[in-house]
Amino acid sequence: MAIWQDILVHIVVTAITVLVVLAAFYRFVLRPYIDRKVEELKAAGDRVEQRVRQGVKEGVQEGLMDLPESTFKESTRTFLKFGSGLVENGLSSFLGSFDDPERRDSRPDSAPNGQR
Repeated sequence: MAIWQDILVHIVVTAITVLVVLAAFYRFVLRPYIDRKVEELKAAGDRVEQRVRQGVKEGVQEGLMDLPESTFKESTRTFLKFGSGLVENGLSSFLGSFDDPERRDSRPDSAPNGQR
């Protein structure tokens, strides 16, 4: 065998040996270690999620308990006015304006019997 063939055989055998050792190390040492760490992180993530959810729930409850009752009534009233105005204006933009005689008569600036 020529010297270059001998060197080539040593390089190939060395490369194959290194690849087999690395594959065995990955398969039998590194992979199980990574799998254990991933499971630990998943379990820790579940615990953190539960604690965050509970903390947010308690914080919202405390915040709502500290607000005065009139705030709820006033904000609800404002929200209802806004919502009804939005629906009314939205429907009138789709359907056109609707001339309602009862509504016109009930306004203080309207004349009696629908006359102006």
